[in-house]
Amino acid sequence: MYDSSNGSTLAKDSKSSFSDQGYDEPYGAQALSAPPRVVVSGHDFSRAEGERKGWRALAPAMSKPSRPSDPNSAAGCPQTFFATTRTAGGKSLFQTERMANLFIDVLRSTMRTKRIVVHDFVVMPNHVHILMTVPGEMSLEKAMQLIKGGFSFRANKELDFRGEIWQRGFSDVRVNDEQSFLQHREYIENNPVKAGLANSADEYPYGSAHLKKRKKHAGAEARELIAAVRHD
Repeated sequence: MYDSSNGSTLAKDSKSSFSDQGYDEPYGAQALSAPPRVVVSGHDFSRAEGERKGWRALAPAMSKPSRPSDPNSAAGCPQTFFATTRTAGGKSLFQTERMANLFIDVLRSTMRTKRIVVHDFVVMPNHVHILMTVPGEMSLEKAMQLIKGGFSFRANKELDFRGEIWQRGFSDVRVNDEQSFLQHREYIENNPVKAGLANSADEYPYGSAHLKKRKKHAGAEARELIAAVRHD
């Protein structure tokens, strides 16, 4: 549930983040701590749900992405955002396994070193959606710079990619309550399904829903193995 008295999310199933093996345990009452306010995003989230067709249309048009979130608001408090960034020229750079998996690894390394909590994400062929909480001393702009810049550097170094990767800027929506959190989580999970890239969210290999499924299966197999050993 979302506790309006202190702006904290208390529901365990709403505040998990992915780790090296899939998903970590919930982070508990963290982030979502800024006072509620009306946010106008760089793309219309509700309209996208009903009108956009095909995976190209699912990526918000961001020739000059708007930045509705004030980087200086709620200074010192962790803040949660739904952020979207698009490839340069809308090219399908993430349709290859190497590029998509490298981006996921960049998210992992950014979480480890910069205290950014990624709750959900999906890497589509020409854009990325991330639901994340940034620490109070860091702006969303800085967090996106770390992610996008880190990927560009590693793609050049590890994959010998020489072209332009990112469209300038990004769009974002400030997440102020549990309802918004769950709506954006659902949007992220359903993105590849609506685009016709998978039959279900957990089948798409480049998203947090798939990692969650993998960890669940790995945990079940480990429990079965432990039970078998104890039985012997």
